[in-house]
Amino acid sequence: MNTLSYKTISANDATVEKEWVVVDAQSQVLGRFSSEVAKMLRGKHKPNFTPHVDCGDNVIVINAEKVRLTGRKWTEKVYVRHTGFPGGQRIATPKILLEKSPRTLVEKAVKGMLPKNRLGRKLYTNLYVYAGSEHPHSAQKPKEVKL
Repeated sequence: MNTLSYKTISANDATVEKEWVVVDAQSQVLGRFSSEVAKMLRGKHKPNFTPHVDCGDNVIVINAEKVRLTGRKWTEKVYVRHTGFPGGQRIATPKILLEKSPRTLVEKAVKGMLPKNRLGRKLYTNLYVYAGSEHPHSAQKPKEVKL
């Protein structure tokens, strides 16, 4: 067997081909949808995936306000944050978050599925979430992807 013909290809910033992708969140279940978006941001759907390189696509999510949650999560799921001051713990449900800013539900779900390091913070900047069906990225000629 000729072992020299089997070379492991490792992607780097010069060889990575990034694309622009539009994904519609209308009537999608939040968790399942977010995991697919995180996979596309990370680049795990590509054959030349390299764990330590940003080889994912730029993902545009439209209709984020029309995402679904199953069961009683609209009222019983809790997002906890802290202001940093004594007694500053704040609690919000998905229903409250959707009323304030429809984008935050999808953004929080996807961000939680990315790595918690420098690479994860870099990958998060490739995510663009919009509440409605319009987006300002038509110049990039994004392709539509069905999930």
